[in-house]
Amino acid sequence: MPDRDHCLALDAADPLRAFRDEFVLPEGVVYLVGNSLGALPRRTAERVRRTVEDEWGKKLVGGWNASGWYAQPLTVGDRIAPLIGVGPGQVVAGNTTSIAIFQALAAALKLRPDRRVIVSDADNFPTDHYIVQGLAGLLGEYEVRDLAERRFDDAAVVLLSEVDYRTGARQDVAAVTAEAHAAGALIIWDLCHSAGVMEVDVSAADFAVGCTYKYLNAGPGAPAYLYVNPRHHETAENVLSGWFGHAEPFAFETDFRPAEGIRRFAVSTPHVVSFAALDAALDIWERVPMAQVRAKSKALTSLFVELVGDALELVSPADPEARGSQVSYRHPDGYPVMRALIDHGVHGDFRAPDILRFGFAPLYTSYTDVHDAAATVLEVLGKELWRDEKYARRLAVT
Repeated sequence: MPDRDHCLALDAADPLRAFRDEFVLPEGVVYLVGNSLGALPRRTAERVRRTVEDEWGKKLVGGWNASGWYAQPLTVGDRIAPLIGVGPGQVVAGNTTSIAIFQALAAALKLRPDRRVIVSDADNFPTDHYIVQGLAGLLGEYEVRDLAERRFDDAAVVLLSEVDYRTGARQDVAAVTAEAHAAGALIIWDLCHSAGVMEVDVSAADFAVGCTYKYLNAGPGAPAYLYVNPRHHETAENVLSGWFGHAEPFAFETDFRPAEGIRRFAVSTPHVVSFAALDAALDIWERVPMAQVRAKSKALTSLFVELVGDALELVSPADPEARGSQVSYRHPDGYPVMRALIDHGVHGDFRAPDILRFGFAPLYTSYTDVHDAAATVLEVLGKELWRDEKYARRLAVT
């Protein structure tokens, strides 16, 4: 069993170790919630200050031109594109993941008007389900079929997550995309739990969506992004036809006329201050070798699984190749267990009904963090510290 000295040696040899200093990490905390909200990059505060004080404060409305605010959905989208394996002019940033899913799903359904089936995974994140249900209810006469049936032959679109938010199980993007296309269906990938911890390639897919506040460290409520394959740029319709997707927004025409290319999928005025935080985070990601990130991710999660052993019931795949950068366990009293862990310095999160999640962000999670977190898990369970009644009281966010 690896001891702490072994983990210290691994940290000393870690090629990504210098990135840890680029994040704000509170003393006495092992932060394993990068799959929910990434840690704060040190450079973010200055970037946001500059946007607020120098750009907005001094340039006022002139910032739209002088500071590039108007172009942010496309310029920032181009910076995200390499992280998901696609090229410039294929990603638009802005809005939220839920809105991006709605846009992608609505566009895909219009591209397959002769098919009335949407395939989704029962394990998809709830917002994916809710958007599917809402849009199917709005349009009427659509069947929503579970992926478990593995039948795409009459499907209009398949909506899946590359990494399952509860268990961390990973889908084979290339294989499933090819399977859907062979059946004549379009496919949308949700990358919220994969981008930033592994090499992602959705270039063969039709659409993809993702958030930037998890592993990409852009901050709470940061802009989401939408990828549209270039083969659909001139035929896919953005049903949320806001003015930023117009061919000439400042012509102020009465009727909507879509812009060319990915710009037609912009919707509304970008949230400039949030874009500043995202832009600061992307400064880091442009220097990160993703192959090293994925290698460390597998090593960190494997070490945690080994150290925790059978103290908890593992629900993530045992094979590190088959999971994302997350390890999940089941416990009948998972909520108070997680509250106790957080109180003792190990921050994970809980997903109903009984899942404890631990997300490993390779840029700032160390091997020593993993050792100390596992030791705390064993202590909290072994001493039954979680039985203190204060841990049973539910907070609004779990």
